[in-house]
Amino acid sequence: MAKPQPADERTASRLYLVTPEIAEPAKLVDTLQTAVSTTNVAAVLLRLASAGERELINRVKKIAEAIQPLGAAVLLDGQPDIAARAGADGAHLTGIEAFTAAVEHLKPARIAGCGGLKTRHDAMLAAERGADYVMFGAVEAGGGRPPFAAIIERVEWWAPLFEIPCVGFAATLDEIGAFAAAGAEFIAVGDAIWNDPRGPAAALADAAQRLTAPESVA
Repeated sequence: MAKPQPADERTASRLYLVTPEIAEPAKLVDTLQTAVSTTNVAAVLLRLASAGERELINRVKKIAEAIQPLGAAVLLDGQPDIAARAGADGAHLTGIEAFTAAVEHLKPARIAGCGGLKTRHDAMLAAERGADYVMFGAVEAGGGRPPFAAIIERVEWWAPLFEIPCVGFAATLDEIGAFAAAGAEFIAVGDAIWNDPRGPAAALADAAQRLTAPESVA
């Protein structure tokens, strides 16, 4: 599985857009269409507000039908049991236990991503069990997160050694350049986009520009 990859042969990083909790997809569809059609967004991770199964499936279908034709993959935050019926491209699981329990239901037809990986060993386990990518740096449910330097170190360790891509989760726009410089194939952005006072369109344009202008974060 491990394969050295010189830095000058890496492809450019792409954005992995994480939505706010979605209760009414109609309010978000136009924004997502614009984001995918005008910015280098490879995938959109849908966070779904609680609802019955049929309603969840309908929400996903409405968004997937709008953005998949534009070239972005649609992934669900958890919810692997409805991914196929909703027309999603796959699911993102948090923690090696959740990933292990769900991966056989997703593969090989759909993408199975894994985050919430506490150790290098967990990251390698996820890869061995079929993860299509691993994610480092997501803010946990209680708001905790490792020091940014530790997250960058994890990306720098992973990116040159493993064929499976990694996603660096940028909690702020300022972190994007550092993740790109560290070799993350994808850079996730969520609240940093939706809470930006300039609005999501301006924030996404800013984020895309930072992909090509790597910089360090103190």
